[in-house]
Amino acid sequence: MSERGVTGPKPTTAGMTADGEAAPGVAPGAGMNADGPPATTAVPGAGMQADADSGVSASERTPAVAGGGAAVAGAPQSRTTDIVAGPGGVMTDEVGVVTGELTLRSDYADGHVTLTVQYKDADEWYGVTGGRAALPDPAGLDAVHGIAVGLLHRPEG
Repeated sequence: MSERGVTGPKPTTAGMTADGEAAPGVAPGAGMNADGPPATTAVPGAGMQADADSGVSASERTPAVAGGGAAVAGAPQSRTTDIVAGPGGVMTDEVGVVTGELTLRSDYADGHVTLTVQYKDADEWYGVTGGRAALPDPAGLDAVHGIAVGLLHRPEG
């Protein structure tokens, strides 16, 4: 019996394994389960991996690579996706609210991710207000970009 009074194996993951498969004990709908009973079915999306589909095409990914083709920790990387801002637009540091068809860019450098937007096909980029955060592992850039796209892309309003 574990120290929490739950029988069974101790949890070793938070709903995912290194190969992207759902870990044993995943609760339906939650995507992870710290110490509950094992689930009988896998939850779609529970076994996330860094290069899972985040709405970013392979051509939009620009990772810095070293000899083996893997992303270099701390090396600059970028992801871009065209979005349509929802009601109220996207607040930027430089010009306030921007609306309409935009391009969202997520940049990783020196352990941080920074979100910027531009009007589609324009030259100027604007920092998304509150769009900078520490990101110690560059492998998380796809996930961060996917979340930002999910929050800001609202073509239906």
